[in-house]
Amino acid sequence: MYIRRIVLAVLLIGLVVMGFISYTIYQTIFGPNTSFEEEEMYIFIETEATYEDVFQQLKPYLADSGGFHQVAEKKSYPQNLRPGKYRITNGMNNNELVNALRVNNIPVQVKFNNQHHLPLLAGKISKQIEADSTALINAFMDQEFLAKNQLTEENLMSIFVPNTYQFFWNTNAEEFRDRMLKEYQIFWTSKRREKAKALNLSTFEVSTLASIVQNETAKVDERPRVAGVYVNRLKANMKLQADPTLIFALKESTQNFDTIVKRVLNKDKLIQSKYNTYLYAGLPPGPIAMPDISSIDAVLNYEDHQYYYFVADVQNPGYHKFAKNLRQHNQYANQYRNWVNKQKIYR
Repeated sequence: MYIRRIVLAVLLIGLVVMGFISYTIYQTIFGPNTSFEEEEMYIFIETEATYEDVFQQLKPYLADSGGFHQVAEKKSYPQNLRPGKYRITNGMNNNELVNALRVNNIPVQVKFNNQHHLPLLAGKISKQIEADSTALINAFMDQEFLAKNQLTEENLMSIFVPNTYQFFWNTNAEEFRDRMLKEYQIFWTSKRREKAKALNLSTFEVSTLASIVQNETAKVDERPRVAGVYVNRLKANMKLQADPTLIFALKESTQNFDTIVKRVLNKDKLIQSKYNTYLYAGLPPGPIAMPDISSIDAVLNYEDHQYYYFVADVQNPGYHKFAKNLRQHNQYANQYRNWVNKQKIYR
């Protein structure tokens, strides 16, 4: 009888111990293990990251980091790291955390607008994906890539069509560049290409003209009319004489693209630059900024008229007065010049 009681007691103790161990294991795997108040947090795993890098990044958000480590080891997560952006939500258990970090790489929305030169674009993109600005610039300027796609350093800006694109955060520089070229090719539908051909312009040249139109007017509804002026000048073999190209030439000469130029001077028209459309006929060798879709379509769908000149309309800010002949244009230009002088804008 005595031995029987001992056996029963040992069995009961064993069951209790086993139950406690089972409960502990269950809690370690399936019990909530987050320690942050927000609804969700994001973990960014770099391409060359080690498990220790990930663990240290995750640790501040865990109630029991040791428990996570145990489950991660059991599920062989340290040997199966995947770079990317991962969401962890409040109340996740260790099993869910490991699973989320293994398979739920979240896409990011990459946005950029009409940047004025490639380093600015690279800087903006580097804040949204893993690739840094230096790697992006190197990828953009890769001579093999340029030659393969009939691109030059001057017209390369054309392939970046401002929009919102979905990428994985761990996208590298070459992947971003190649995706942009693909999106550019998709953008140039057969209909758009036909319109460019009717203008006797390549797609790159359309983007170049669109960049000038965009810098001439911020008013989207006026862009087809401005585009029409330049199309008329090109057809008549007249120099474009576009002030934005002079401003670009000034900035390029100093490599200071943050310079603000409110007034173009006569001496600026003598700048020796292939972007100076007062000195050189035809289009400059590439865009002076990154044109947006409205500007490109304004060129392709330009307004058919007889205007060859335009100048800022001081009575209707943001818009312009258009003229069919030089005499009329000079009248409008004098009105503008007088207004600028009264405003004491000398540069």
